[in-house]
Amino acid sequence: MKEINDIISAYRKAEAEGMKTALATVVKVTGSSYRQPGARMLITEDGQLTGAISGGCLEGDALKRALLAIQQQQNKLVTYDTSNDEDADFGVQLGCNGIVHILFEPIDAAFEHNPVKMLEKVVEKREDAVLACLFSLARGSAQPGTVLLYRREGQVASREGLDFLSGDIRNTFENKASRIKNISYEGTDCEALIEYIAPAVSLVIAGAGNDVKPLTEIASVLGWEVTVGEGRPAHATEKRFPSAKTIKVTAAENFLNDIIIDDHTFFILMTHNYRYDLTVLRNLLTDSNSRYIGILGPKTKLNRMVDDLAAEGFDITLQHMERIYGPVGLDIGAETSEEIALSVVSEIKAVLEGRKGSSLRYKTDKIHNAVHGDGDK
Repeated sequence: MKEINDIISAYRKAEAEGMKTALATVVKVTGSSYRQPGARMLITEDGQLTGAISGGCLEGDALKRALLAIQQQQNKLVTYDTSNDEDADFGVQLGCNGIVHILFEPIDAAFEHNPVKMLEKVVEKREDAVLACLFSLARGSAQPGTVLLYRREGQVASREGLDFLSGDIRNTFENKASRIKNISYEGTDCEALIEYIAPAVSLVIAGAGNDVKPLTEIASVLGWEVTVGEGRPAHATEKRFPSAKTIKVTAAENFLNDIIIDDHTFFILMTHNYRYDLTVLRNLLTDSNSRYIGILGPKTKLNRMVDDLAAEGFDITLQHMERIYGPVGLDIGAETSEEIALSVVSEIKAVLEGRKGSSLRYKTDKIHNAVHGDGDK
């Protein structure tokens, strides 16, 4: 989501300056690649790049292709074959052993459903969305581009004649996974990247001590929406936490008020006030379905909290304990506040992606989850 927000900001700045732009989107990958389908980069006519479609190796040539698309005002598909280090057609030599297909779309600011306008609609609400981009690998074929945006309640923006994708869109929502489908559109055989876009991570931190500062900063760099709150007005301030989206000064029993809790909402309890953390924990277990509740401190603190809740008559179940991460963070030997923040953010990312957080050197399959297409097993 951070990449999308950065692209929107860069586009608005370019539009205000009267600068023409193009959007480059990775639409299909065969084999390995640094970025996967759905990766984007905005290019302005003066050569500014926002976002990324590779690790930096494709961007130089992509700039030339984007400028040509802007000049001709026509969508263009470019294929980069990185599977052969001896092939210097593009001079990229990525060494990723993959073929990357990138669609370049010049942005017509007057068109209400241009690709960036659709991205703006994606971030208007804190909801998941599906975006469809149509392309053809056949030489000389038309490239329809970004044509459709859906939310769960229905269509938000779309060109005509795409109702036949409704079943695939529903499946994409249910599976929360992007896929590529072979289709026929306006009499032409092409493919559709049907992309699932999740809302930004919402990190809610109970606590406003000095050790919260690096946590908010690292999370913000990732584009997460950070809420910081506790009961001390001198600590929970915008001056102390400029990167936080929301600051709350509130009693523990009201901490969850006005917080939207969904599958991408993660909580950290680190007020250093035991009774405050205990109250928030009780309310989270009672009134929410948050899948991640991180508790700063040793295991003895968590055990005491469980015992105290049980003494109050609160039945702590196995399902409750599966949602609690205490001590919080991955085991990386963290000592300082900055190291602990890195450990916590890494654990949240691992939980979000359904990973174990182990070293990639032990991984036997691909690093990235593949975006499957028709015929893939």
